[in-house]
Amino acid sequence: MDSPVPPSPSHRPTEPPAEPRVRRRDRHGRGMRGPVAPPQVPLSASRADTFRDLVLDSVERLERRWPQLADVEFMVMEVPPPVSGETVPLGGSVPAEKNEPARVVVYRRPVEIRSKSRDERALLVHEVVVEQVAELLGLSPESVDPRYGQD
Repeated sequence: MDSPVPPSPSHRPTEPPAEPRVRRRDRHGRGMRGPVAPPQVPLSASRADTFRDLVLDSVERLERRWPQLADVEFMVMEVPPPVSGETVPLGGSVPAEKNEPARVVVYRRPVEIRSKSRDERALLVHEVVVEQVAELLGLSPESVDPRYGQD
């Protein structure tokens, strides 16, 4: 008995190539892989981003009291440049020059090493920023921020 044989793919009339299919699941059928946490969740913020936010919070606190700090450039660097001294600085400041604004630099890694918790890190960052601003302004840290050293 003869049974009809379907035509082989090579004998089919030419069809336009099909559009690529959108994959909605991975090969195990569990869904597409994505980030562990959405971007608005603190889990997805890197340590450098979190540290930068601490510095910005401290600067905002000081700018309310000292409007002239709007001209100062605040920076975060990973580590300080090599120095022959024994202590590693937590921050530094550079006064304004002809074409350059005044700068305050906070070094992230030394501050992180010296602090154990996020609250302790925030406090240390604020102290470093206050000390460097006081050095730029030629004032004592207590006059720059009356709560300096009390927290």
